[in-house]
Amino acid sequence: MGDGGTNALSLLAQIVELSPLRHSPAGVPVASCVLAHESRQIEAGLAREVKVTLSAVALGELARVLAASRPGAWIAVKGFLVAKSAKSKVPVLHLNQIDFVEGN
Repeated sequence: MGDGGTNALSLLAQIVELSPLRHSPAGVPVASCVLAHESRQIEAGLAREVKVTLSAVALGELARVLAASRPGAWIAVKGFLVAKSAKSKVPVLHLNQIDFVEGN
């Protein structure tokens, strides 16, 4: 496996579930949530309704920011995808940027 591959995701989404702040065994703050996204995208020249629900996690100070939010809040996020565990290949979005979007 190379270390130079691109793995980046940018998404405007609504927080639909938010878990309480916890700490890893090493003492690092961890916050997790479920994000829901809906939009209209163009694919092969045709408009398509897109809906996706995705688990996300934030670590460190960003975890504190996420944990201080609330379900129903709209956020613009950037991060990268990782398999949930060695046994589960379900993707989880690891957040490295959160911007709160007002007016949605």
